[in-house]
Amino acid sequence: MICSSVNFDLFMVRSSHWAGLQYQREELSGVRTLLTWDDRALDAAAMPGYGVGAAVRMRHDRSMTRIRAAALSVHLLTATGAVFAMLALLEAAQQDWQAMFLWLVVAFAVDGIDGPLARTTDVKKNAPEFDGELMDLIIDYLTYVFIPAYALFGSGLLPGWTGWVAILVITYASVVYFADTRMKTEDNSFSGFPGCWNMATLVIFPVEPSPGIILLVTVALAVLMFAPVKFIHPVRTARWRWLSLPLALLWTVMALVAALNDFVLPDLIEAAFVLVSLYLAGVGAVQQFLPGGASRR
Repeated sequence: MICSSVNFDLFMVRSSHWAGLQYQREELSGVRTLLTWDDRALDAAAMPGYGVGAAVRMRHDRSMTRIRAAALSVHLLTATGAVFAMLALLEAAQQDWQAMFLWLVVAFAVDGIDGPLARTTDVKKNAPEFDGELMDLIIDYLTYVFIPAYALFGSGLLPGWTGWVAILVITYASVVYFADTRMKTEDNSFSGFPGCWNMATLVIFPVEPSPGIILLVTVALAVLMFAPVKFIHPVRTARWRWLSLPLALLWTVMALVAALNDFVLPDLIEAAFVLVSLYLAGVGAVQQFLPGGASRR
């Protein structure tokens, strides 16, 4: 009879612990956290002054603390983009375009990884006191728009009035676009050119087209910011991601090589750089006019 009572009590303890673990799995499913059996919780339940519920709550609190720390660390990672932007701006002020673009490439890499990390850790739920999207937009305007526009103006690629037209068009159109709540499409692409002037400038520097061509491209891209034309996000746009994401990574490597070599590229690499850039800029429009294309929200 005593043995039966002990077995029954042990069964109840383990059943309660299992229910607690199930609760933890459901609570943490947003970050894909899978908790396994923790015998320490059962040991704590057997200690005087502790109950099974208290042990489960202790485990849950520790898990949530770790998740919150992970979410906060993503915000801190995003914030480093402001530091890289300042470093790039300081180099631009010295007209060291090579060093400026190296910092912009670093900022571009951070911008590429902090988004998936933010979604994995569910920062809106686990660190809601910081607005990661606002932080990202501020940094993106600096690294994608403001500093590259200054580079076009200060480098001499657009002399005289052409440089003034370019920087005014780029900065004005971009700030309006960044505030447009309709910029995203249903498949997580962009409606209109998403203000990636850093990418455009990184192609212009090694290719060095004529000022007229640069100004024409600048005005065309500014107009496309408000046109109903789709531009992909290499990470978030699922359609053809098997091709777009590797090409985006290849583009980043080629941009880094260009910056490291003072924007002098062998003809073959320069041609590949231009072709990959054209793919990333135009594939969204191709998808849009094929069956299954996404519409603007």
